[in-house]
Amino acid sequence: MTTQRKAFPVLYVGSVRRSVEFYVLLGYELRYQFPLEGEPHYVGLERGESSLGIADSSWPEAQLGITVGTAPRFELFVYVDEVDSDVETFRAAGYTVLQPPATMPWGERQAYIADPDGNPVALATPI
Repeated sequence: MTTQRKAFPVLYVGSVRRSVEFYVLLGYELRYQFPLEGEPHYVGLERGESSLGIADSSWPEAQLGITVGTAPRFELFVYVDEVDSDVETFRAAGYTVLQPPATMPWGERQAYIADPDGNPVALATPI
């Protein structure tokens, strides 16, 4: 088995463009889009060594014959520099704060926000 290959999640979303806007606000950068022109059906994003694929929720049914369920479908845990200010940035942009910043007993400041499809995204900063 090859151990040097990269693995990354692909998120099935209701609106690729809307989800890309959310994850770019979280610090991800656009690396690839298909199709190259017009409304994207798939976008590849990177943030440091982390990568995400964002795909239209119709893809798994069209390609694999399976239907995407309802949210939440995943939880993403992201380390950020400053939880409190990042939560306010998302709140000001109109995103839902599921859990305000709090200091956790394991030594992190943590909060939860919802992505555009309602999936929880944890933001954390080590104390």
